[in-house]
Amino acid sequence: MDETDPVSGGGLWGGRFKEGMAEAMEPLNRSLDVDRRLWREDIEGSRAWARALEGAGVVSPDEGSTLREGLHRVEERLSSGIPTGVRDEDIHSLVERLLREEVGEVAGKLHTGRSRNDQVATDLRLWGMRAATRVEARLDEVVESLLGLAERGVDLILPGYTHLQQGQPVRASHWVLSHTWPLLRDRDRIRNARDGAGILPLGSGALAGCPFPVDREALRDELGFHGLSENSMDAVSDRDWIAEFVFAGALIGVHLSRIGEDLLLFSSREFAFLRIGDGYSTGSSLMPQKRNPDVAELIRGKAARLHGNLTATLTLLKGLPTGYNRDLQEDKGFLFDTVDTLMMALPALAGAIASIEFRPEGVERARDPELLATDLADVLVRKGVPFRTSHEIIGALVREAEDRGVRLTELPVEVFEAAHPALAEGVREVFDWERSVEARDLPGGTSRRAIEAQLLEARRRLATETTKHLDPIGSSSDE
Repeated sequence: MDETDPVSGGGLWGGRFKEGMAEAMEPLNRSLDVDRRLWREDIEGSRAWARALEGAGVVSPDEGSTLREGLHRVEERLSSGIPTGVRDEDIHSLVERLLREEVGEVAGKLHTGRSRNDQVATDLRLWGMRAATRVEARLDEVVESLLGLAERGVDLILPGYTHLQQGQPVRASHWVLSHTWPLLRDRDRIRNARDGAGILPLGSGALAGCPFPVDREALRDELGFHGLSENSMDAVSDRDWIAEFVFAGALIGVHLSRIGEDLLLFSSREFAFLRIGDGYSTGSSLMPQKRNPDVAELIRGKAARLHGNLTATLTLLKGLPTGYNRDLQEDKGFLFDTVDTLMMALPALAGAIASIEFRPEGVERARDPELLATDLADVLVRKGVPFRTSHEIIGALVREAEDRGVRLTELPVEVFEAAHPALAEGVREVFDWERSVEARDLPGGTSRRAIEAQLLEARRRLATETTKHLDPIGSSSDE
């Protein structure tokens, strides 16, 4: 490294030191391999800062114009990819070095009043807002696929489960919608994380603010933030929004994993309620007959990464003293990996759900009349029998059927009448799947009207316009 020209060697602080960085320290210190995807945001923030310095009288109009034109040329250079083998410490020093190659010594004025502390915080928040918009769009695709599946399942009545034991009949749509609402809540959490990222830290310096009269409101407006940081020391160290983002990602992982688990169960030969398309299934290298729903297993596995990123983020933040600390160099990896994982998993799941075909014959085989035991108890309740008494009577009838080795529907009418006189007439009418689901007609229930209301409300939520602080740019990796 040339100690007289720290920028050319990749460092932005070389003048204080007599000796160069130890060779063993260099790979630990470098973050370019991780933060390289922030190059667009770094240029964008630098362009806005050049304009702010010009407005504050720190650089002349000609210098400001030169800096912005130089940054444009740097942008053109990096748009084709970051050169391999560069030894710059991070993306910020790379951009500054390239800017110096384009415009000369005036590049050294761009960092006036700005620290890498508020610079990286700004870059990362810009990236985070755009990433949240991309993730939300992918979530919407999964929700859209789920709603399509729900619409295809209105007339199919499945066994509903608690404790993985058959409980009561539900429309297939009701089961699908039970996975839809969590993802719509996830959508809100991603939006909240984007709002949390939308606070501008630029102008906070290293920790004590900027001594030059830059217009932070103009910076905020130009860069698309919705608010300004209130405290410069907090601004450079605040990573709450990242914790919120990776928490939202971890909870999405929970919900995707639960969907995956149900798909694995319901597509198995033992359940045979549905079939996932060939494009989202694999075979066995040994067993020719195998048809594995790997999409569900792989997504279930990705949830572990998402949970790990949340744990790592909270652990990183929990013991930091006041102000910026270099530990925070690690925050980007957790955020980037969460976004990358979601951008990989969500489209695959959306496609898999869209490919699903229900198997009514499998559902018919699985439905046991015991699913209607609660409906039998309700018959007695409507005749004035206390529910606890009704519960006990019907439970005894279920046990009687088990002892006889027959289904509940196969018990003689006399057995029902002996259990309670109110069951003497019309008991066979209770054993009707459609009647059962239609009886639950309250909001959130299983009747056709209630299901249609759920579908309508879910589509209304999905159609709610996304708040766009910024147009998303670049791919999920932004490399």
